[in-house]
Amino acid sequence: MASILIRKVDETTKRRLRLRAATHGRSMEEEAREILKKALSEPKPRKEVGLGTAIRQIFAPLGGVDLPDIPREPIGDPPDFDK
Repeated sequence: MASILIRKVDETTKRRLRLRAATHGRSMEEEAREILKKALSEPKPRKEVGLGTAIRQIFAPLGGVDLPDIPREPIGDPPDFDK
């Protein structure tokens, strides 16, 4: 089994770990292992994406659609309602 050394743990965190370990009847080392195991076994949170991206991900397996090119024309004059 591998070992890990964690340095520069502030006193408050160390004290809270010690109290939590005592509450569960374990050593600090065992408590830290359990905390890590639990935290890393939780499912990975889904990354939030925008609505357009979500729709594209859903329909991408169906393939795309080729739309015809529409020629661009200059914008016409606005209507004259004074007549």
